[in-house]
Amino acid sequence: MNRLEPIYNLTLELNKLLDEPITAKSREVVITDLNRLLIKRGVEMENLNAPFSTEEQNLGEKLVPINEAVQRKMQVIFTDLKTVMKQVKQQKKSNQSYTNPYKSVQTMDGMFMDRKK
Repeated sequence: MNRLEPIYNLTLELNKLLDEPITAKSREVVITDLNRLLIKRGVEMENLNAPFSTEEQNLGEKLVPINEAVQRKMQVIFTDLKTVMKQVKQQKKSNQSYTNPYKSVQTMDGMFMDRKK
């Protein structure tokens, strides 16, 4: 049996999962599935040893472009997540400034400070 076949199948699953449209509602489920598949694939890759047969080398050559596509798609998801997190942080900051608009204003009104010793 080919030792690269489980890795190849898991990479295909990752690619298929990332091809589906990811909405804000389904993002958490997709990321959970993505992590599960990546952990499985990582375990399989750790158990892989160096002497490869020609069949395994051919499968490895097919695997490389699929893996690069998976990495690009994961980078897009990561970038989208970063922008969403920035928007949430900005919205939170805006909401706090709306709730307490004088929080950042520092006034010395009504206070006497004696500077002489």
